[in-house]
Order: sequence, then C-alpha cells, then structure tokens
Amino acid sequence: MITPEDDYASYWDRALQLLKESIPKNEADTWLSKMAYVRSEEGKLFIAVSSKFTMDYIKRKYKDTLTKDLCEMAGQVISIQFEIHSSHELNQLIRKRSGQADEARKETDPINILTKISQESQVYPDKTENLENKTDISSILSVDDDGKIKKKQLKNVDPNMERREASNLTARYTFDAFVPGDNSSFAYNAATVIAKNPGVNFNPCLIYGGVGLGKTHLLQSIGNYIIDHNARQKVVYVTAEMFTNEFIEAIKTGQTQQFKNKFRKVNVLLIDDIHFLSGKSSTQEELFHTFNDLYETKRQMVFTCDRPISELKDITERLKSRFERGLNVDLQPPKYETKFAILKKKCEEQRTQLPDAILDYLCNSINTNVRDLEAALLKLTAYSSLLKEHMTLEKAQKLIGIMPTTMGTSSVVQTITVDTIIKVTAEHFKVSPYDLKGKKRTKRFVIPRQVAMYLSREMTVYSTTEIGTDFGRDHTTVMHAIERIESLTKTDTELEKIINSIKVEILNFKNN
Repeated sequence: MITPEDDYASYWDRALQLLKESIPKNEADTWLSKMAYVRSEEGKLFIAVSSKFTMDYIKRKYKDTLTKDLCEMAGQVISIQFEIHSSHELNQLIRKRSGQADEARKETDPINILTKISQESQVYPDKTENLENKTDISSILSVDDDGKIKKKQLKNVDPNMERREASNLTARYTFDAFVPGDNSSFAYNAATVIAKNPGVNFNPCLIYGGVGLGKTHLLQSIGNYIIDHNARQKVVYVTAEMFTNEFIEAIKTGQTQQFKNKFRKVNVLLIDDIHFLSGKSSTQEELFHTFNDLYETKRQMVFTCDRPISELKDITERLKSRFERGLNVDLQPPKYETKFAILKKKCEEQRTQLPDAILDYLCNSINTNVRDLEAALLKLTAYSSLLKEHMTLEKAQKLIGIMPTTMGTSSVVQTITVDTIIKVTAEHFKVSPYDLKGKKRTKRFVIPRQVAMYLSREMTVYSTTEIGTDFGRDHTTVMHAIERIESLTKTDTELEKIINSIKVEILNFKNN
C-alpha cells in the first residue's frame, strides 16, 4: 500500500512549477496562486481553490497539463480533485505548504550545504580537506574575507531578471536594439527622455502608428531602461487586452481593490494597443480613474495606439482628452536608409551575412513596415541555414516572390502566413487543418497544434495575439504552446528534427 502524503505533495509542487515556467508570469500570478495542496489519497490529489469560477477556469486551462505531469512523475494514474475553500482557509493552506517546501529546499540548497560543511570543518577538519576539488558548488559559491559564504555573480545573467518579469517586460526590447531613422527619430528621442526622467517631461505620452513600426519596442525599451537604471521605480507593462482581462477577473473574484493597487501604486505605467479598449465602457471608466490618480501624483504614463486618438471609435470623450493631454507622436514607415540599417543590425544579431545586393533588393521591394522587412530577412536566413545553401540575389527574388520589375513600387512581400504553417504542419502530422484549429485536446492533436503555434511565432513576425486569432484562441494559449515546445525540444531531439523538417516543407511550399 502506497502512503502518498509526502510523495503526492512533492509531485504537485514540481508539476505546478513546470506549469509556472510554461506560461506568462502575470497569468501564473493571477491563477496558479489561487490553488493550494490539501491532502492525498490513493490515486487522488486534493487541491483547494477560492471559487467555482476559478475552479472551472483552472479545470479548462490547466488540469490536463497538471494531471499529465503528475502521472509521469509518479509512474501511476493520479487524478486531481478540486475543493472550494474560503479565502482564509486557502491562505492558511498556502502558507502551510510554503513553509514545508522551504524546509525541503533548505536541505538541498548549496549555501546551506556548504555552510553546514564549513561549520563541521571547525570540529572535523579532515572532512572538508580539498573541498573545492570534491564538489562543483564552489563554482557558484565563494567565501568572503570574514569567512561568510555568499553566491558569486554569474556572468551573462540578467541581474534585474526578476524585476523585469514582474513588470511583464521582454529583455530584448532596448533602445540599443532600436534603429531610429527619419520616420521614428522624434518618437525615439521622446522615449529616451521619458526613460531618463519619468514623470518629468511628456506625461502622458502616446505613440501611434501602423502595424510593425516599433511601437511595442519603444514602449518596452522605456520600461527596460528604467529597470536597469533606477532600482526604486516600479514599472508595469500590459497590453490593453491584459488590462481588460485582469479587470474582468478582479470583478468576478471580488478583488477590485487589489487590481486598483496594482496599477495605481506604480511609478511608470505602460499600456500597449489602447485601441483594444473601444466599446469597453467599464474598462475605460477604470482606466480613466487610474489615469487621474497617476497624473495628479506626477507618475509617468505611456500608451500606444494604431491610429491617432481622434480616429478612435467608441472611446469616451473624457478619456480621449486625457490621452491628448500630453505628447502625441507618430511612427511612419521607414525610408531606404533606415531599412538598410535595420537589416544590417538584424544580420549582426543573428550572426548571419547576406550580400548588400540582397539587402538592397529587400529595401527597394518592401515599402510597408519593419515587420514585413524582418519577415523577409527571416525567410531568407532560415532557408539558407536549414538547406545549407548560399543565398544569391536570384534565389532571394524567387523566394520572396517579387520580380525586379516591381522594385521601387508598393509591392508587398509575400511572407509566410499562419494559414500556410497550419496546412503544412497538419499534412506532416497527418491530421486536418480543421483539427489544429479545433478544440480536441488529445495528444494526437495537441502536439501538432502547439508545434504550429510555435512555428507561427518563429517563422512570421505576427504577435501572439494575431496568431491566437488564426487558431481561435487567446494570446496566453499561444505563449504557453511556444514555451512548451521550446522546453520539449531541449530534451527531445526527435521532436527538434521534426520541427526542422516542417520548416523546410513550409519554405518549399511557399517556393512552389
């Protein structure tokens, strides 16, 4: 007879950690923090949740993944049973489990181990003779002049990673990685001024422009600069969709005050794609009051939009007036010189080289936005890398699908589409495109669906929200799929080969 009390609890902790690592931090904080381990019985694990709404959502979104991981770890079938507990009971269970987990971690924490060995060495010196040669923990630990043990600062590790993740910021979006030109220099310079002195100049600031021109890049660059240069400033970045979803969830769970505190106790608030708020009167009302609170206390706000505020529909006039109160600056499609500089920088980042003639061809052929330009470059470099072929101008013209006679016109590059990726992936796994877009959650469809989402993000420049629309899902599902496949390919070489094979098939599909 198995006595699973400790074993199941341990499996649950590990399964929950795996799930946390595979979904966005804000999503994990919102939902996974509302669960707590209760007890175990033979083949059953009991988990407390705070409400029926939370239970239904977790069952729908996460139960299958958690159950699968639990069964794999335990080597037996384990079912998850949910129980609804009061908030007080749930918090007590969370604290209790957290305390138990902390004790378990102490037993295996390298610093505690080395501290214990160091203490023992004072009584039993022979036990720690040549310690550094007998253990690899010295690579991450050191002893200071007072004999105290401390962690070494590892190279190439982001020292602000936790703050960045808590702020929902992506590290790659920096001012150094942005290539300003005539089309964007005003917005770029305004963003750098804001980052260096938040709340002093240009508050609020609205950056607007079409798809793929760098709005999100500049917005997150502001946040990342502040994170790296001002330890006291609290930054929050969200899309308007995330703001709306969190507000709805706060109303349903009776946590509106926590929601208000999150967004009104920041030093810098960055909200992307405010055009998403059109027609959402309650969310607009909440943002209006948040705006007033931050503005009156001279805290910085920056927003992005796909068009000028005056062209937005179904936005209240008083909220429009707030957006127009500060600096409004637009982004235009880049000119030739800027496009060429962008491509050069991208090649450096990807450690690839393409002849200037090809870059010149792309700059003259693609007159839409930076996203299409990067998509074309990605297609050429991916084709060259996967097929081990040297890229020539003739091959580039054939792959991109724009003939020289159209150069200098407004022709749009024939980039890889999500629909193409779905078709090719479905054919490779011998399922239908309909199944990849459908709701079936059996392994036969889930892995191909996640692979298709992963490839859509890697081989196109569409956002997770745009990809989610093609699959009939929200952006968090796409992000989960991407992170899941990235995690699997690190250990599953066969899956990595399959994905590379599908990439070639996608490129050949477009070429034909």
